Amino acid sequence: MKKILYVDMDGVLVDFETALPHVRPELLKEFDGHLDDVPGIYSLMESMPGAKVAFVELCALFDTYILSTSPWENPSAWSDKLCWVKAYLGEPAYKRLILSHHKNLNAGDFLIDDRIKHGVKKFAGEHIHFGSEKYPDWPTVMEYLRPRAVQQI
Repeated sequence: MKKILYVDMDGVLVDFETALPHVRPELLKEFDGHLDDVPGIYSLMESMPGAKVAFVELCALFDTYILSTSPWENPSAWSDKLCWVKAYLGEPAYKRLILSHHKNLNAGDFLIDDRIKHGVKKFAGEHIHFGSEKYPDWPTVMEYLRPRAVQQI
């Protein structure tokens, strides 16, 4: 039986900053401080370097799911995140997207996330803090996770 792994989207699979040049300046001003509430912003983002290759490998090694939070005040974000997953990750991510403001409610072994909000601190498994000094990028995360995919019997 494979270990369960969750992967966050924003700042882990998805590079939020890549959307900003595509947003009209008046919207950036209107939503200053709450850019995640800009309608359609999640459809404009690109993947983080190495994210797609890493995700495909993780799907082979673990029972892998995408676990993300979607802004409550931005209904388009919910559908945009699904469309992003379909476009960038395709078949390996089929029906593997979970949107929740309470990540700690998901049982699993590992959670790759760049933040400690939305229940990450309370997650019962191991939090791999993406973008931290210990796990700055996908190659570092993969080096750590590969040997941990083996289930002890």
